[in-house]
Amino acid sequence: MARRPRVVVEGGVYHVYNRISSGEAVFADPNEAIEFIEIIREVKKRDGWTVFAWSVMSNHFHLVIRTSAVPLWRGMHTIQNRFSRGFNRRYRRTGSLWQSRYKAKFVNDQSFLDSLVLYVHLNPVKAGLVTNPSDYSFCGHREVKKKIREPLVNADEMLLCFGTTQKQARKHYLAAIRAGIDPGSFEIDSPWHPFDFPNDIPLEVDAGAEHVDALGRSTGLGRPALEAAQFIKLVCEIAEFDQDQLASRVRDRQTATMRRMVVTLGVERWEQRGAALAEVLNKNPDVVSWWVGEGIRLRLNDSDFAAELDRLDAQLSSLLIQSQGRDGGE
Repeated sequence: MARRPRVVVEGGVYHVYNRISSGEAVFADPNEAIEFIEIIREVKKRDGWTVFAWSVMSNHFHLVIRTSAVPLWRGMHTIQNRFSRGFNRRYRRTGSLWQSRYKAKFVNDQSFLDSLVLYVHLNPVKAGLVTNPSDYSFCGHREVKKKIREPLVNADEMLLCFGTTQKQARKHYLAAIRAGIDPGSFEIDSPWHPFDFPNDIPLEVDAGAEHVDALGRSTGLGRPALEAAQFIKLVCEIAEFDQDQLASRVRDRQTATMRRMVVTLGVERWEQRGAALAEVLNKNPDVVSWWVGEGIRLRLNDSDFAAELDRLDAQLSSLLIQSQGRDGGE
């Protein structure tokens, strides 16, 4: 039976988790846990994730993340496949490392998100590995409690679950963690007053990031499904670029940049398959895959390239949404 396709909302928050097949304690080796975390860190930067909470246990992991314009499946495919290939190579083993494809539960309620952050950061305590999550190295709680040079958690975004200013939110978060460790000793909902925290600093978040509003609507762009040929044609029209030149043997800088722009936009944001784009452009799929990799690198390091990618994305979305509106009104 074919797998049901995942429905992923741009800017949505997800609890993502998976387990090693047969329960093997792969991450009990600190070197393997670090390798896995570094891959997550790379994908977070590449795909624009916001991380609310994370923990890597001996045989499974938890992530609470908000996605961006790049679909969740791309990041998780990179994380699981890259780690699996590396692990199999290091230990000369074959076969699937993971129990199944990852699980992703959509978080559509603030109270659920609040509880989920605590659940994930208290996972090492519930598993009996430590009595305080601050003592567990592979968990996001340490990044909030202590000064970490390059945290995986976006602390300000996470702390907004517990308050609106730094000191107040931090105090309530830590009180909730203590209550999770010893429910009889602390009161989570203890009364507070904003004047209890003099000189407190408002928490800052990325106001421009895609998110899901209180009514469950994504603020991200609408991206109707397109065939590869139609996608390439429309993007070239918007960019005022000759589609034939895109598929030609020309190798000037402008053409090379446009090739990377089109395929990166298609694969990252418009659910286009690299093989389908390669067929339309009469190119080897491996070449197109390389263009995508180069395009992602440019998006991360070249602000002009990133801005043009966003412009094409927005204009294509607007064109198609307007077209759907006209068709629906006829």
